[in-house]
Amino acid sequence: MSEMKDSSSESPDEDTVSIKSMGIMQSFRRSPLSPGKGSKVTRKGDSAGNESGSQPPPSPSPSGGSPAVSPWKNIGSLFQRKERDESDVASKRSHPVKRSNTDPNMSLSSESFVRRSIRRSMKLVSKKDKEPSSRQELLQTVSEGPQEEKKEEKKEEKKEEKTEEELEEMYMLPELPHTPLSVMQISKLIEMEVLEEAHLNLLALRQEFQQELERCGEDSPIELVKKEKDLNLLYGDLRKKVKGIVRDANSLPSRNKGLLVPVARIIQEEERRAEEVGGLPDSWMEAWREAVGEGVQVKVASVHLEQREQNTSRLSVHLGLLGKAIVEDLENVKKELRWSYPPSFRAFSTYVKSYHRVVGQHLRKLEQQVTERTELYALLDWIINRYKSEKIMGNESLQPEIGDDSKDLQLEENFLEQLKEKYCCRVKVDMRSALDRITEVENEDFWMHRKTPEMEENLLNSPFHFDIWTNVKGNVVNSRRIDAQLEQKVITSCLEELKHFPKRFESELRRLCSALKPQLLWTHYQITYINCFTALQQHMEEYLSACPREVEDFRKEVKWLIVTLLQGLEDQFKEDVKPFLRRMMTRKWLTSDDDFNQLYSRTKLLSDHCSAMTPPHVQEFASHCHYHVVREYIGQLMKNNYSCKNRKQESAAAKIRRQWEKLVNEFQDMTSTHEWLNSVGHDLSDIIGQKNKTDIKDHLEPVVLNYPDFSANTCRLREVNWRL
Repeated sequence: MSEMKDSSSESPDEDTVSIKSMGIMQSFRRSPLSPGKGSKVTRKGDSAGNESGSQPPPSPSPSGGSPAVSPWKNIGSLFQRKERDESDVASKRSHPVKRSNTDPNMSLSSESFVRRSIRRSMKLVSKKDKEPSSRQELLQTVSEGPQEEKKEEKKEEKKEEKTEEELEEMYMLPELPHTPLSVMQISKLIEMEVLEEAHLNLLALRQEFQQELERCGEDSPIELVKKEKDLNLLYGDLRKKVKGIVRDANSLPSRNKGLLVPVARIIQEEERRAEEVGGLPDSWMEAWREAVGEGVQVKVASVHLEQREQNTSRLSVHLGLLGKAIVEDLENVKKELRWSYPPSFRAFSTYVKSYHRVVGQHLRKLEQQVTERTELYALLDWIINRYKSEKIMGNESLQPEIGDDSKDLQLEENFLEQLKEKYCCRVKVDMRSALDRITEVENEDFWMHRKTPEMEENLLNSPFHFDIWTNVKGNVVNSRRIDAQLEQKVITSCLEELKHFPKRFESELRRLCSALKPQLLWTHYQITYINCFTALQQHMEEYLSACPREVEDFRKEVKWLIVTLLQGLEDQFKEDVKPFLRRMMTRKWLTSDDDFNQLYSRTKLLSDHCSAMTPPHVQEFASHCHYHVVREYIGQLMKNNYSCKNRKQESAAAKIRRQWEKLVNEFQDMTSTHEWLNSVGHDLSDIIGQKNKTDIKDHLEPVVLNYPDFSANTCRLREVNWRL
């Protein structure tokens, strides 16, 4: 390896400063290789007159076609220097850099050490970088205006995208120095990110250690132990520096991109020497993958997430920003970073896998923070639908490198199932809250103000059944967008919670409205909620095929509520007509129609109530009331309350026939199913109207056969009473 020596023709103000006194950074800044302040990069043709001077030695780096960074760019990125004046550049040209004649095995002066390090970093220049490019020309023509500059930059970017190729897999390691630099010097090179030079000297130091170890055998002197410790420290520093560069490569591309080529070669060489003593025990490739993952982790953690108090949609916004950041980062890897690695690194695939893993971990942390149903849904939707969609991993700009088989997140085992279960539990909690709120609204709108429910299509109705159905339907439809399994679970959760609603509602209704009995308003409330829960049950029937057991359980609870409300209506009707039925078949009844008129008016009111009730329950309710009226009305004939004969007997039969016709007509309007009761009144009136026992017996037999509730003995007894 050649060295740089001080030129006697150099001006005094360009003398280098001692490494020990001022540090390597100051030494480099005063080096003849560093352009003067205010200088500009010129075209290669402009410096043709200087080519007579000594040129840097040929690059021992891998094949010339490998992508690398311009030496001027590399130096600039290492030391972050500013541009200097053209006048200083001209003054430097008068002192060309000369080859050193010093034996490479001799110890280095501080200036020679730095210059030699610089030359090592300059060996990363590829053939492509040595050729004049439009980007270099662009630096000369800044004065042409910003518009022209932008056009040239766009053309250059397109040209670079077309000609970009991956770094070649094969490479040639430069010759190791016969005498490695000191530990402090190598450490400084690592610190300054002159990585190729540092690594070559580290390999030379490692080779010395191996040779000394072979000579000494098992009896290692203290110096050898110390050298091994130095190697471990230097390798640790190099590993740390390499990981830092890889980690920040995508966050600081302008700074670190030029360093990725030597980083890749260092990793390749260390992997090749993994079995040799003196190095680090663990894999460099694995450390590189860890660094990629750490960089991805930094990128994911940098995505903004607001506080819940600031934005209720904060999670949806965060996930949208996260998806955008992922796409942008992977686009940069695909277009830029992957060309700095050999194919065996599978750089783009490694970044994609890191995102799968890191994002999966990030989502686990988010899941622990969210409790709201909408946030849990946003999380599920992003994981199952959006992550693999054309918005993120399926994005057109990332194809075809990302295949269909490599778009899945790397989630913890059972994480998705736990998230779905948590979402379903939250659906149940929200459903219960919604149902309780419906009861509160019903109280605030109707019960508290003793307001009559509204009529809808001639039926008493309250819209809350539609609100419940809409709530359930919304949850089911949303879960269907996730997957069929979640849809099934959500339906089950909704129905399980809905199953408890009828009893809670009935309890609140009785607690808050029981004082209304036996007012007409209480009857209206009962009919209204019979209709509402009937409609709600019909809505839930659409989920019968998906959840038959849960639907059946809900049916039972609704049926219990409807039967309870119907029984309340029936009991109230029986109580209303009881005093009037009791006075049937008495002396007053024969001479006055007041009691029957009261009975008839309440029966007619019952018919009006039935007309405001949904058809499935009208027939059942009307039939029960029909049977009760017939039984109690005819039952009065079986009692010894009153006897009549002759013309009174005929009058009683005629009156029974007239009243019976009116009652039958009302119950027929109510669609009672007990049509077999319609003729019992006529049959009994015929018996009462007969005068001889033979005719009575002839009319009595069909009554006994058709109406088993009336025994033959009772009928015979009443026949005698009527005739006495």
